[in-house]
Amino acid sequence: MDKPKLNDPEINPTDEVLSGVLGNSYVAYVQLMNTITGEKYLLVPEWHYYNDGKSWLCKVTYKKKTVFWLSAWDGFFKTSFYFTEKNSPGIAGLEIEKSIKDDFFSNKAIGKLLPLSVSISTTDQINDLLKIVEYKKSLK
Repeated sequence: MDKPKLNDPEINPTDEVLSGVLGNSYVAYVQLMNTITGEKYLLVPEWHYYNDGKSWLCKVTYKKKTVFWLSAWDGFFKTSFYFTEKNSPGIAGLEIEKSIKDDFFSNKAIGKLLPLSVSISTTDQINDLLKIVEYKKSLK
């Protein structure tokens, strides 16, 4: 199985490093970051190196709530959300790609959480991602 890039704890995920890893999808990454850190969403992305996974991950938060995690892969980036069983039915009602919903409902729980991952390689995919962000932010 592929592993995320950015595995060297000594190499910070600067814009230059991310551009090199993400390739053409870097444009989508920049658009996403500009959007989620703006006035509408007020999210805070923070890159940290995690020893347990041996890679850099970007934790994206709203106030104290983790909204999603972002990892850099070769030519794309992956966002991962985690929902409780109680909140999972709300995913079915979102106007997002059917394949995202299908993947979510076929995933196995990790402990008590249900993962929802979206791989992004183009700016066209960001709209669905933002709908999931809005839903996650609305949860208590």
